[in-house]
Amino acid sequence: MSAPLTVIALIEQAAAQLDQAGVAYGHGTTNSFDEAAWLVLWRLGLPLDSLDDVADRSVSPEEQAAVDALVKQRIATRKPAAYLTRQAWLQGVPFYVDERVIVPRSFIAEVLADGSIDAWLSDRTHRVLDLCTGNGSLAVLAAMAYPDVTVDGADISEDALAVARINVEQHGLQDRITLLHSDGLSSVRGPYDLILCNPPYVNAESMKALPAEYRAEPELALASGEDGMDFTRALFAALRADPDRYLGEDAVIVLEIGNERPNFERAFPDLAVTWLPTTSGDDQLLLVTRDALLLDTHAPEGAPLSS
Repeated sequence: MSAPLTVIALIEQAAAQLDQAGVAYGHGTTNSFDEAAWLVLWRLGLPLDSLDDVADRSVSPEEQAAVDALVKQRIATRKPAAYLTRQAWLQGVPFYVDERVIVPRSFIAEVLADGSIDAWLSDRTHRVLDLCTGNGSLAVLAAMAYPDVTVDGADISEDALAVARINVEQHGLQDRITLLHSDGLSSVRGPYDLILCNPPYVNAESMKALPAEYRAEPELALASGEDGMDFTRALFAALRADPDRYLGEDAVIVLEIGNERPNFERAFPDLAVTWLPTTSGDDQLLLVTRDALLLDTHAPEGAPLSS
């Protein structure tokens, strides 16, 4: 009689299946083992941080069958694991997620947690805007990081705002976070002292090459024109057109642009920005002050994101 399968053996088996199937990662994990561990532990109802404690726990045939079905679903649908588990984590904080929003993975979460943007803030930082809030995770993390601020989370998608509302309520932040349906800046209620924005920024060529896991996400939250800068051009144009409406006197904008730094620098060659270090390098995230934005007089024209 063979020994019962253990949790760690089941994870290794699932990882081998994922490898063989050639699935893509990047929605909370970067490799087959971590993805398999997430799926196995979640399916077995075990805490995701409990692997060291449960690695040698035996798995029943029924549990093995349930895990096998989930792994097969991951492979067949090519949906990110977060859509199957309905949960994603940023900086150790859990968030509800489903197919109405992209899976939260913004590097802005890192700078909120480590305080690396605090030097640009002050006791006058009271109002925060999380533009393109998606599932609301950055709005929640900003409220947690800065207990004295209020946060507006804005998105063009009513579906995304419905998901964000779940997360705001789960974390008990209804009194400090207001969710706004807004096409860009059109319906926001500035001025703001800090604007966080993880906008659509994927260029057209990259969109065509995205793995199926990324194509499972709402395209509206990813694609932004030929060079990925359409949303950012319009955002900066709107801020410059009416700065006092949107920006406090010492306001700063923290913007994520993914792998598009070359396109960003071609679009805004004279704009003075500070590149913020993240775990993925120093060219994914930037900070620009109100003063720098308004000094960039050679900025390209864009259709403002406001009415």
